[in-house]
Amino acid sequence: MTAPTLVLLGPGSHDPRTPQISRRISDGLRELRPNLDVHAAYLDVNGPSAHDVVARLAADGVEEVVLVPLLLSDAFGAKEKVPTLVAELNAAHEGVRVGASRPIGPEAQLLSIVDRRLRDALRARHVAELDGLVFAAAGSVDVRSNAIIARRARQWATHHRLPCVTAYATGSGPSTAEAVRTLRAQGRRHVAVGSWYLSPGVLWTAEAEAALEAGATAVSAPMGGEPEIVEVALTRYVVAAMELVDVDTPVPYEVASFDEGTYEPAPYDDTFDVEVVELEELEALPPRHLSVVSA
Repeated sequence: MTAPTLVLLGPGSHDPRTPQISRRISDGLRELRPNLDVHAAYLDVNGPSAHDVVARLAADGVEEVVLVPLLLSDAFGAKEKVPTLVAELNAAHEGVRVGASRPIGPEAQLLSIVDRRLRDALRARHVAELDGLVFAAAGSVDVRSNAIIARRARQWATHHRLPCVTAYATGSGPSTAEAVRTLRAQGRRHVAVGSWYLSPGVLWTAEAEAALEAGATAVSAPMGGEPEIVEVALTRYVVAAMELVDVDTPVPYEVASFDEGTYEPAPYDDTFDVEVVELEELEALPPRHLSVVSA
């Protein structure tokens, strides 16, 4: 039996580099699974839309499609938008069964990409020491999504034994520039920003520029189509495809739990104001500055 077609569902952006990321992820998926039919669509701004792609697939005789949302921050907010899209697609194409996986984020294993990107940014700016971090994400209007982002930030900060402020470009919480200024007000002079973004869109560019103006030492580039992204996307697809091929089981869109990997979940503040991990909380541990970030 032919496997369902995989459609990467990106958030879209006015930045022309955004479609390149989807193409890199598509290429990575084809390398892992040469027989897998992979396409890209976007929720907004860019074309083609999911409606365009599924209509073309339906005309080609495809009977099953799995959407994999390329979302890093809006894990729970997507629970409303994506199922609505799936319902529209199923109603519009009687001969095609469409399902959707969980978003690719926020998986703990993707923190390794943030580290690599930050090492590159620090080397480019010849930085030899750090005493503060900002974990910058797009954020969401859904507080549950922001709660998981804050958890990832605490895991990241604990790993590096450095104070960290979680920043959100949208939703509740400080902006990236405000987070940098918070740490500098505490006397931190070497603050770097780790970017929890997939592509270098308009939102990330504005936040990165503002952070540098606020005194950030370096800002990491977005994650892009790295192997970890490809692996998570494939895992999401496989789980959703298994549900889709079972005709007696309705296709769920499950985002209630996330794999913590080898990380131990860190506590977080339900108010989601300024998420700070102070050095005093970690004073029993040896300091891990740039030498560890770049290890």
